[in-house]
Amino acid sequence: MYVEDTIVAPATAPGRGAVAIVRLSGPDAHRIALEIWSPSKPLRPARQPPHRRLTLGEIRDPTRGMVIDRAMAVFFEAPQTLTGESVAELHCHGGPYLVRRVLGLAIAAGARYAEPGEFTRRAFLNGRIDLTAAEAIRDLVEARGERALSLAIAQLGGALAARVDRMRKQTVSILAHLEAAIDFADEDLDLPQPQQIAASIEALASDVAELHASFERGRIRREGIRAAIVGRPNVGKSSILNLMLGAERAIVTPIPGTTRDVIEDTIELDGYAVILQDTAGVRESGDDVERIGIERALERARDADLLIAVFDAASALVDEDFRVIALTERRPSIALLNKSDLPAKINERDLRARGLRAPVIDFSATEAIGVNALRTALLAQIEATSGGDGAGDVAISRVRHREALGRALEALRRAQEGVLSRIPPEIVAVEMTAVADALGAITGAIGVEDVLDVIFREFCIGK
Repeated sequence: MYVEDTIVAPATAPGRGAVAIVRLSGPDAHRIALEIWSPSKPLRPARQPPHRRLTLGEIRDPTRGMVIDRAMAVFFEAPQTLTGESVAELHCHGGPYLVRRVLGLAIAAGARYAEPGEFTRRAFLNGRIDLTAAEAIRDLVEARGERALSLAIAQLGGALAARVDRMRKQTVSILAHLEAAIDFADEDLDLPQPQQIAASIEALASDVAELHASFERGRIRREGIRAAIVGRPNVGKSSILNLMLGAERAIVTPIPGTTRDVIEDTIELDGYAVILQDTAGVRESGDDVERIGIERALERARDADLLIAVFDAASALVDEDFRVIALTERRPSIALLNKSDLPAKINERDLRARGLRAPVIDFSATEAIGVNALRTALLAQIEATSGGDGAGDVAISRVRHREALGRALEALRRAQEGVLSRIPPEIVAVEMTAVADALGAITGAIGVEDVLDVIFREFCIGK
């Protein structure tokens, strides 16, 4: 529920920094800011701060009369603001204690500490943005790569909202024809025939289905792709992770079972975020801690978008290798024959004979052999998994969007069948209303409080 009070929170990340911004939004934002901040030079007219202009002054504790900091302040008049409300910002020095003191003064003067995402939620409720733009703001903050950034920018710019709005207008147009058939059934009017309405529904369904099918491509662009490095102990998984990251992220020793938990970090590959996951060696173990690590490794392997299966080229194949090969069945995978700088005991033919179907790369983590080949193979697998590049098109990336479009497709299917079966237009109109509601839920034209709670509670404080 939207309560018209005044909220406050830091708009900059926690920790030490040169500058921190404390943001207020609500009907008393200006009053509270002026109660704890005063300009170095008198305002003209008195107590009327200049709009959208940084002004130097001092933050004071009103109860003690002591100066807390020298700070800049800027004031924004509603409704042309971030939230659609009156907004004030105090730009103070970036010490954590100082920020807490300024927040405390603002709260003592009548503000309430903001909930996660509450500034953005107010922007939505006041009509400044739609839900797709609100989600794009969060995606901008969390972007791990260039693809995620470009997707968020396009969505923030209204690309997804415009496409959904266009489909919703098509839906309303079909509804209007159905309503005309209901209201003027006895009139001698040139109304669209059932075949024409069915064709319009089919064209709309094709558009909705195309956007629905973009989910996997959009998800990978937004979230990145999770690549689990799997193999038996001591095949060099941790060394491969460190090599790809260019840092000693995982501990490397000749002792089997060193990796007990999943270690992950991210690289960027042609704009995609690739989350590499180093997992515990696959084997039977009597060590309880190692066994838990192996169970987690197998779980990550099942959940990963892509497997990097590692084999020791300088060692004969054993049962654990066959288990790793089994993990790659019907899964996007790349196989690495690591330690290829040593005398070889197995080769690609041996892996093929055991049923491996994944592309095989000769690799050496110690000599950095095969790194470019692995990067090329990873990119090829990413594009195959995501259904292509599609960098310039509109794509959905959230389960919420996919589910809404799925509901719209089901209702469109029923509506088309109803029109062709000559059922009463009143019933078809009910299905088309369901389509309009499903599309409206994406942008927030149709929404419920529970949906808003789910979306905005995942934001950070101050956004």
